[in-house]
Amino acid sequence: MGKQRMLPMDYQYYISAWIYKVLRQADEDYATFLHDQGYGQSPAKLYKLFCFSRLYFGKPKLWKDHKLFEIDNKTLWIKVSFDVPQAATTFIKGLFSDQECYLGNRFNGIDLKVTGVEALPEPHFTETMHYRLHSPWVVSFQSDKQRPAQYLKPEEDHFNDLSVKHIKEKFQSTRNLTISDDKISFSPASSYKRSGFVIKPDTPQQTRVVGNIFDFELTAPTEVQRMIWNGGISEKSALGFGWCELDEKYKMC
Repeated sequence: MGKQRMLPMDYQYYISAWIYKVLRQADEDYATFLHDQGYGQSPAKLYKLFCFSRLYFGKPKLWKDHKLFEIDNKTLWIKVSFDVPQAATTFIKGLFSDQECYLGNRFNGIDLKVTGVEALPEPHFTETMHYRLHSPWVVSFQSDKQRPAQYLKPEEDHFNDLSVKHIKEKFQSTRNLTISDDKISFSPASSYKRSGFVIKPDTPQQTRVVGNIFDFELTAPTEVQRMIWNGGISEKSALGFGWCELDEKYKMC
């Protein structure tokens, strides 16, 4: 395809792998830093406390039959958040500065270099927040371990209960604090869009994970709101699921 810059449509897995690679390069320093901060319950969990947005690259040409984006923009950008203490911001910025990476498979991909890293300020957290999802919120249910997981829709049984259960467990496992079910509730908008992408593409473990994109209101303690803002709200947030931002309509409320 000549000099065309072609990126697989299911690129999220490659971004996740790159972030893990950066963290592994600083494995000892990063693990020591977080350990000294007294954060997290195990090294395995520490590396999953992040989420990221979709890549922003303008309006690409879509090669639907080949499941590829043709990228014209020379500059791409992405938002990455880490659910770590505020003191880690400078440390993490340093990890990603001037990093180079290749996003894609052995047939199609693009070479990228990080040319700038900017830390965005946290919003003012309140106990009731309004969010807009930018990547799918995944809620899975597996009644039989011999069968594949079901990816629930917002109107299906257990969607709300399992969503709250996941938020609660994530908070308790990373903060070593308990929180009761009645402290967390959310109300998804009536309209939603089914969306998903392939993880571990081109491998025997390839699978498509499907979630839902919608606006929602969440009532929870402010520290739970901070966790969601910094680490995503969904299952599999380290694969780019559950990235959400404040709903613009309510920012001034």
